[in-house]
Amino acid sequence: MRLELDHFYIGDSCGGQQEWFTEFMMNKGGCGCVTACDSCISMSRFPGLEKLYPFLDRPLTRQAYLDFSQIMKPYLKPRKTGIDRLDIYIDGFTAYLRDHGVDGLTLDGFEGTNPVHEAVNAVERQLEKGFPIPYLLLLHRDPVFDDYQWHWFLLTGLDRPDPDSAAGAQVKAVTYGKGVWMDFTRLWNTGHRRKGGMILFDRPPKQEGTKR
Repeated sequence: MRLELDHFYIGDSCGGQQEWFTEFMMNKGGCGCVTACDSCISMSRFPGLEKLYPFLDRPLTRQAYLDFSQIMKPYLKPRKTGIDRLDIYIDGFTAYLRDHGVDGLTLDGFEGTNPVHEAVNAVERQLEKGFPIPYLLLLHRDPVFDDYQWHWFLLTGLDRPDPDSAAGAQVKAVTYGKGVWMDFTRLWNTGHRRKGGMILFDRPPKQEGTKR
């Protein structure tokens, strides 16, 4: 079973990039803001969620993305230790929804302490609904994930050979302007006591719609 969202491109960049930010702190620590901007742009294609992205009447260019990031920045701005907890992200994103009149979308945190089979089930449910998944990775003992440590990125795809197990499951991680498939069990099992986790979006059942 393979699920993959049709994530947007800006030129040849898959989603936005924090490297585009000219402010020092945003350039170094704006990954949380990037995932929020990307999620809003992606989900604004759903009926009733158009207010998530205020520039639907403009071409989706790098400048439009940077303009949007300045709107999102006060809610998910970089800080000394980064946005290193799910509740910080949830509070900031929820405040953005409130201030911009977006109803019918909720966020919940899925902690990295949960078993991997529950995590892959959560990924499957989110992608089936068309929702991207902001993912927080803190420290990881496997050097293959060095570029993803203390970093927010999106999950936009799942390749799951066994529907009853997490074994062999691959996820598509989008960050730095590209999408990379990686082993989910290997990603989830960081080898550290302090975990990151995932942000799960949801809508009341009667308000769920199909993409335009």
